[in-house]
Amino acid sequence: MVLVGLLVVLVTAAGAAVAAAPGARLSGDEPHYLLTAISLAEDGDLDIADELASRRYRPFHSLPLDSQGGPMADGQHLSPHDPLLPVLLAPAAALGGWLAAKLTLAAMAGLLAALLIWTAVRHLGTPLPAAVLVVGAFSLSPPLAVYATQLYPELPAALLTTVAIALVTGPLGPPARWGLAASLIGLPWLSVKYVPLAATLAGIALARLCRRADHRLAVRLVAVLAVAAAAYLVLHQRIYGGWTPYAAGGQFATGEFGVMGDDPDYGARSGRLLGLVVDTRFGLAAWQPAWLLAVPALAALLRRRPPGWAAISLPLAAGWLTAAFLAVRMHGWWWPGRHTVAALPSAVLAIAWWAGTHNPPRASLRWIAMVGVIGYAWLLVEGITGHRTWVAGFWRTTYPPYQLWRLALPDFKHLTAGTWLLGAGWLAVLAFLAIRSWRSPPPAPQPPAGQRPIPAGSET
Repeated sequence: MVLVGLLVVLVTAAGAAVAAAPGARLSGDEPHYLLTAISLAEDGDLDIADELASRRYRPFHSLPLDSQGGPMADGQHLSPHDPLLPVLLAPAAALGGWLAAKLTLAAMAGLLAALLIWTAVRHLGTPLPAAVLVVGAFSLSPPLAVYATQLYPELPAALLTTVAIALVTGPLGPPARWGLAASLIGLPWLSVKYVPLAATLAGIALARLCRRADHRLAVRLVAVLAVAAAAYLVLHQRIYGGWTPYAAGGQFATGEFGVMGDDPDYGARSGRLLGLVVDTRFGLAAWQPAWLLAVPALAALLRRRPPGWAAISLPLAAGWLTAAFLAVRMHGWWWPGRHTVAALPSAVLAIAWWAGTHNPPRASLRWIAMVGVIGYAWLLVEGITGHRTWVAGFWRTTYPPYQLWRLALPDFKHLTAGTWLLGAGWLAVLAFLAIRSWRSPPPAPQPPAGQRPIPAGSET
């Protein structure tokens, strides 16, 4: 567990040397998160007006920085983002600027990998070799490896999600209950878009407490979360002038909920349910084909329902639905899969459980996963040498497997008849994998650790 975590830290830290865009170490929302962290470290507040005026962004964004939000009624300039990520990055920003902030997230990626292995082995009964293979492969490939050095709340949210899953699938003693409450409270403070994910995890915890007849503890948890929710709303009204940080400075002309789109077409957005997996540029499987294995893994998980199955499947569903229907768009100025990252630990745990209990061909799993791992290494080399960036033109990579693989994937950014044909084909493939996994016989029971299986025909 420790060795894999350290390996993930070292490998993903190299991604800090890759620019986000031409002329910018940080781009998109990243500079605004870091400016807020600098303001917290130096001024003790969220107001970045003086940082913008003095162009404190020059070391990591050489071009003029687009303003987000605008001056508040009291003259403050607040970034329209929840403040927990800047709070986490403030010490690093004070000590080492943008590079230290990126390395802080790389350290979180190592913690995430270690905790995923621990949870898979201790709470899901996954054999250690399978857990190491699966967690290591996904931690060292996109999008988890990329967001390990991107200053977004995605990686910290994935870590808090994993903490909650690890605790809710355990004995739920007093320390675990406090840790669970802290992780659930922390998710919305990273971003309001994680409220559905936090609510799902809270519901799972409450259901488990009620099944154990711990009604007093359930009431206490509800009370703590209710107080935390009220504090979140009150503080946002006082700080940002609205229910969410998107109210800051009139960022959206139609109001703070315009972040979900001025006139969202949820019927059209349903195509993202598939596109988030197989889109030729912004699908998870485009950059790590092993993400496709989440489909048969989840089918087997729902069919067998081992202990902890709800704590794995339901957060993934909540996160996926949020990315598909609440996010304003799937394609954007970011690395693919951004809005799914917080829920991806659930997919990793499902695949690890499936690989360890259903014994798929381990060699095939290893080779499929290596396509994404080597692809990340290839992108690292291209980025460090200045030929590629994380958000501008990354799909022009010269990585041969991707350039071949993308031809079989639909492009949901340019809808044509070919897009729909390829999409229908992939929908059929994923449905086939799910049905086959659902109908597959249950795995043979494994002997307890340290015991050898009884030979067939033995009298003993």
